[in-house]
Amino acid sequence: MPKITLVGAGSTVFAKNLLGDILSLPELAESEIALFDIDDERLRTSEVVAGKTAAAVGATPTISATTDRRAALDGADHVITMFQIGGYEPSTVVDFEVPKRYGLRQTIGDTLGVGGIMRALRTVPVLLDVCADMEQVCGDATLLQYVNPMSISCWAINRASTIRTIGLCHSVQHTAEQLAGDVGVPADELRYLCAGINHMAFYLRFGRQVGDRIDDLYPALRAFAADGAAPSRGSTERTDGGVNDLPDAVRYEMFRRLGYFVTESSEHFAEYVPWFIKRDRPDLIERFGIPLDEYPARCEVQLAGWEAMRSELEDPAATLSVTPSVEYGASIIHSIETGRPSVVYGNVVNDGLITNLPDDCCVEVPCLVDHNGIQPTRIGRIPPQLAALMQTNVNVQALTVEALLTGNREHVYHAAMLDPHTAAELDLDQIWQLVDDLMDAHGDFIPVSLRA
Repeated sequence: MPKITLVGAGSTVFAKNLLGDILSLPELAESEIALFDIDDERLRTSEVVAGKTAAAVGATPTISATTDRRAALDGADHVITMFQIGGYEPSTVVDFEVPKRYGLRQTIGDTLGVGGIMRALRTVPVLLDVCADMEQVCGDATLLQYVNPMSISCWAINRASTIRTIGLCHSVQHTAEQLAGDVGVPADELRYLCAGINHMAFYLRFGRQVGDRIDDLYPALRAFAADGAAPSRGSTERTDGGVNDLPDAVRYEMFRRLGYFVTESSEHFAEYVPWFIKRDRPDLIERFGIPLDEYPARCEVQLAGWEAMRSELEDPAATLSVTPSVEYGASIIHSIETGRPSVVYGNVVNDGLITNLPDDCCVEVPCLVDHNGIQPTRIGRIPPQLAALMQTNVNVQALTVEALLTGNREHVYHAAMLDPHTAAELDLDQIWQLVDDLMDAHGDFIPVSLRA
């Protein structure tokens, strides 16, 4: 049976979902599960939840929990990373509050922009330390990488480590299901091809299987968009107990302008481009329903409810229900272990996969998985307007990776300078000062080589 190590297992709910998927598969039901986290209390909760998850699906794994990372990794066949360095406090608060002093607002701040850059500076060194441990104690393992910022992290790993890795997100499959609902088609009848970069991949083909043919669904989606307001994509709780709806107006506007639909949510996408969040245009914020500070608000709600949730999860008398998730992790491990092929969307090095994006960047494409491992699909050229838009984000990713791997602090400024949203709001002096303020505020979370 394979050994599967979860690094950051204190992310209890996400760990439960992944383990539910993994242990529900008969071939993986007796796997060795190693849980690692630096937070001993959260780790103990996750160990209890792992046991309950196994019981719920009738699995009999061997489960261990440790704060010794190397011990957890030793002999692993598959490693899953799922952590957030710096947490909500202090790091996320810093990422949002310091830019506000300059009039720069964000929604999520985990992928691009100054928030994404800072998250990368404190995250990538830890990921590379994990990979260094893996090279010594489980060099043949596959790293399933769930940590944001996804593209920057995977790009750095591919440049600095020999570990085989794939970055995993759920935006492709989530959005496909949403669009199926928009056009009134069962999700299991969808057939599509998606490609690009993480959080900015587009459905190049989007159709429905009807007998032996595939009907193009883009005309139906255009008709749906022309009929009225963009739909709401669920909601988030507020700390006052209310609810914020999350409209999808940004993505439908981009669909109208570009001709293809993008994978990641409107609240994410709004901060990857210069057109929607502007301090002197509150009408745009209202028109497109931009949820400023959405991620901090979500974190506060989750933290407020954590103790009650933990008590419920740890209650000896309580059982857990397990429902399948849309995450790809379990199917990847299953295909590698059994040889039964599956197709997933993953973030991998662009080795000629998308020919009008840089060869060494990180791209999101369909991948075949079987006994031979992860085999990405060559896409070729994508529509030029999509490649051009992606390149604006790739520039930021490339410079952040360069800063991290060379220790050249100047490239942190360059990354922020070329970020589309930041550049649309601040002048060069403001950007330089903002970067200094952010790096000072993050203190020891910033690599020594990049500190002033």
